[in-house]
Amino acid sequence: MSIFSFLFYGLLVLLILSFFSSFIFIINQQTAAIIERLGKFYSICQAGLHFKIPIIDNIVGKLTLKIQQLDILVDTKTKDNVFVKVKISVQFQVIKDKVYEAFYKLDNSNSQITAYIFDVVRAEVPKMRLDDVFERKDHIALVVKRELEGSMLNYGYSIIKALVTDLDPDEQVKQAMNRINTAEREKVAAEYKAEAERIKIVSKAKAEAESKKLQGKGTADQRREIAKGILESVEVLNNAGINSQEASALIVVTQHYDTLQSMGENTNTNLILLPNSPGSASEMLNNMITSFNISSKIGESIKNKDTNNQKNKIK
Repeated sequence: MSIFSFLFYGLLVLLILSFFSSFIFIINQQTAAIIERLGKFYSICQAGLHFKIPIIDNIVGKLTLKIQQLDILVDTKTKDNVFVKVKISVQFQVIKDKVYEAFYKLDNSNSQITAYIFDVVRAEVPKMRLDDVFERKDHIALVVKRELEGSMLNYGYSIIKALVTDLDPDEQVKQAMNRINTAEREKVAAEYKAEAERIKIVSKAKAEAESKKLQGKGTADQRREIAKGILESVEVLNNAGINSQEASALIVVTQHYDTLQSMGENTNTNLILLPNSPGSASEMLNNMITSFNISSKIGESIKNKDTNNQKNKIK
């Protein structure tokens, strides 16, 4: 066989294979193909092996049946006049039984979905303040999904999910919000610090009051015991024939010398008791006895005067 004959038969085989291949075509999984016959819609082919008539039948388009996602960034304004960028993510899918509507009714599905999203977001967000927009992201997403479902269903598209994935206010607004949050936190910290200081002051005052109370009680108990001791000493001296005035003076002098003795035992003391001469005790004793005598006379005089006044009133 000559080279010319070999090339001829090879070319013939290729022509035959090309002719027969134009009769068959394969559609991949999760894909739908639209077939037109002589320029008019003929059929929709799903995944698998299919046949068509060359020249007469044409594959005019293919649509994926997989879930698709479209991310849209919408610039809008809130009720309190804050400009914010809202990022919406929409997951949608061509309905298997409505491939015809999806292909022939919409020229560009992404553009149509984008237009609906802009319309819904710019209708909802201006009704809310900025704080409400952050708190009600789910509400915005539900409204977007509801509006898209009602509109896109007629075009053969199913809306799977709508999410508000990001909210980005103007940079100056974010800085102001950060300053407000910082001020609020500093205010709370100051309140806690002031409360802690108040608790410390109250606790310290209560402790000091309790200390003073106990100290006063101790002083009162001490003086009570001293008075009991003096009373017992006076009774002992009275039994020995010494009257109460002299006994009291003697006790005071004795305490005076006891004080001097205790001061002398402490070598580091800087306390000086004046007067501290040996004759001072005798002088103190005489002064006390004189004072007691004068007090007794004054007391008797007052007592006699009161008695005379009562008698005069009776008359």
